[in-house]
Amino acid sequence: MLNYIWLLLMVAAVLIGGWNGKLKDVADGAFNMANTSVLVIAFGLIGVMALWLGVMRLAERAGLVALFARAMRPLMRVIFPDVPPEHPAMGSMLMNISANMLGLGNAATPLGLRAMRDLESLNKIPGTATNAMCTFLAINTSGIQLIPATAIAILAASKSTNPTAIVGTSIICTACAATAGVLMAKFLEKLPMFALPRSSRGNEAQIEKGQSLLTSAGTEEKIVVKEAATLQPLRWWGQIIFAAFLIFFVVVFLRTVFPQTFGLPVPEEAAPQSLFIRIVNAVSLLAIPFLLSAIPLFAILRRVKVYEEFVDGAKEGFDVAIRIIPYLVAMLVAVGMFRAAGGIDLLSKVLSPVLSPIHFPTDLLPMVLVRPLSGSGSLGLFTELVNRFGPDSLIARTAGTIYGSTETTFYVLAVYFGSVAIRKTRHAVIAGLTADFVGVVAAVTVCRIVFR
Repeated sequence: MLNYIWLLLMVAAVLIGGWNGKLKDVADGAFNMANTSVLVIAFGLIGVMALWLGVMRLAERAGLVALFARAMRPLMRVIFPDVPPEHPAMGSMLMNISANMLGLGNAATPLGLRAMRDLESLNKIPGTATNAMCTFLAINTSGIQLIPATAIAILAASKSTNPTAIVGTSIICTACAATAGVLMAKFLEKLPMFALPRSSRGNEAQIEKGQSLLTSAGTEEKIVVKEAATLQPLRWWGQIIFAAFLIFFVVVFLRTVFPQTFGLPVPEEAAPQSLFIRIVNAVSLLAIPFLLSAIPLFAILRRVKVYEEFVDGAKEGFDVAIRIIPYLVAMLVAVGMFRAAGGIDLLSKVLSPVLSPIHFPTDLLPMVLVRPLSGSGSLGLFTELVNRFGPDSLIARTAGTIYGSTETTFYVLAVYFGSVAIRKTRHAVIAGLTADFVGVVAAVTVCRIVFR
C-alpha cells in the first residue's frame, strides 16, 4: 500500500508541477524536505531519544514497566492479543499512549519508537508489520490526547474569548478516531489480502537473515529485563523516602490547581479556566519532571545502578535516529514535492463540489488534506483560518478540533516503521487514514452541534 501511495505522490507531483509550470518549486521542495528530514527531524530526535530511552531502561530494570503493564492487562490483552501480557512492549505502548494523551510530544515519540522495537522482538517475519504494530500505529495516528495544547495556544494568541472551548470536542472526536482506527485495524487483519505470510521451513533462512541485518544496522540484542518479582523489594526506609517524594508532588499539584488555598495569586491565564482544564494542565506541567525524577529514585531504591543503566539505554537513541533517515527522506520528499506542485489545491477544487451538498465546510478542506501529510503545513493552514474567520468562529473551532483529534499519519508511519526497518506496512495506512477520516467527520458534526 505504501509503495503505491509514495509512487503516486512522486509521479503526480511531477505531472501537476509540469502542467502548472512549477517544476522548479517541485525540485526545491524535494531538496528542502530532504534536508529537513535529516538535519531537523532525525538529528533533532537524537538528544530526546537518548534521554527517554535511558529513562525507559531504568523503568524496565526497576520493574515499573512490568507493573504498569500488569495493571492494564485486561484492556491491553483485548487490543493486543498477540503480545504476551508480561512483555516489555505492553508497558512501552502504555507509556506512549499516556504521553500522547497528556500532550507530551517530546516524550511520546521516543516511547513509541521504543514500543515498536519491543514489538519487533516478537516479529517472526522481519520487514513485515505485525497485527500488533498496525493496531498500535492506528492508535497513534488517531492523535489521542486530552488537551490540544497547540490549537489552544493559537486560539489564545488570536485573542479568543474562550480558547479552551475545543477541549471537550477534541476529547470526543479523538476518542471516536481512536476507536475507529482500532476497529478498522482489527477488521482488516482478518482479510486474506492483508494476512501475514505463513512461516515455513523454506523462509526460516530469510527470517534469520532479516534479523541479522536489523542487528547489524544498530539493534543490539536486548538483555532480558528483570521482572518486578525478581528484584529486591523496597526496604522500610525506601518506602518512606518514596512516599515522601510522592507527597511532595501531590502538594505541588494541589498548589498548581488551587493556588488561592495556599495563599498564592491565581495566574491570569488560569483564572477563566474550568477545574477540569486546570487539573489536566497541572498534570501536563508536572508529568515530565515527575517521571524524570521518580523513575531513577525508585530504581536506585531497588538496587539498580541508575547511571550505568541510563547510559546503556541512551546509547540506543543515536541508532534509532539514524535508522529512520531513509524512511523519513522517502516519505517527506514525496509529500514536499506534491505540496509544491499544487496537488493539495487541485484536490481541494476537485472535492469541493462533492462536499458542498453534504454541508462540509469547504474552507476546511485544504487543512484536512494536508493534516495527514504535514504537521507544520496543517498548523499554518489552521492559523490562517483563525485569522480569516476569527478565533471564536465555528470554522476556527472546528479546525482546532480537527487539529487536536488527528495526526500526521504518513510522518508517524515513516518514523515508527522506519525505526524497525518495516517495509511491508500491510493495512496500517488504511487504518490510520480511517482514524483521520472519522476524526474529521466527528469534528464537523460535534462542533456544529456544540458551537452553533
